[in-house]
Amino acid sequence: MTAVLHLYKGGDASLARAAIDAQLAAGHTVTLALLHGAEKPMVPDTVRVHRVPEELSWEQLLETIFAADQVVTW
Repeated sequence: MTAVLHLYKGGDASLARAAIDAQLAAGHTVTLALLHGAEKPMVPDTVRVHRVPEELSWEQLLETIFAADQVVTW
């Protein structure tokens, strides 16, 4: 199982949602970090969502980045 982290700064989430759906279907663990006050896009409940820095500090985000097998920025 691959741990995937998506860093989302806002905007059109259609491509991010398609990638997240495919990764979940493949059995990967998906986490979404919302940056700079980004609005949460509609994602399945199985996606872990964290607001940075309100819920996840910058230091914790850095640790999450290094712990992930794949990091995708949007």
